[in-house]
Amino acid sequence: MGAFVALLRAVNVGGTGKLPMTELKAMCEELGFAAVRTYIASGNVVFTSRKSESAIKGTLEKRLHAYAGAPVGVLVRSAAEMAQVAADNPFPKAAPNRTVAIFLDKPPPKDVFAGVRGQKDEEIKLGRREIYVHYGHGMGTSKLAIPAAKTGTARNMNTIATLAKMAAEL
Repeated sequence: MGAFVALLRAVNVGGTGKLPMTELKAMCEELGFAAVRTYIASGNVVFTSRKSESAIKGTLEKRLHAYAGAPVGVLVRSAAEMAQVAADNPFPKAAPNRTVAIFLDKPPPKDVFAGVRGQKDEEIKLGRREIYVHYGHGMGTSKLAIPAAKTGTARNMNTIATLAKMAAEL
């Protein structure tokens, strides 16, 4: 059994995309995932499974679509990959709550910087299947738009470290 982290796109505790974490946990257990634990109400779940990353993604997206009545994107990483994302942070001295990794299904396109708009003090670096962004003055006032990140989902470095630790403990 491998340990995995699934990150859901556009999920929150209220408004559109509402999905209680108790429901997410129950769905994962129904799909046969074991040792299921959620973390904060933004669509983070760790578990063990014998399935491959792509099988987990497909199964979970199908189940979430049935629940929500609309597609819900899921990004999956193994426990080792999540730990590597944390270790590869190109901004280790920056505030972890102002630094995110935007998780993608595939490596970022080579022309990722060509489409970037609204960049001021934000720094952008590419990872394996992530785009790292350090928001110098925080995300709240940033006008940064990265078209290549549209299908991804972002988590700050504090959340990534916690998820990596949770997955490593499974």
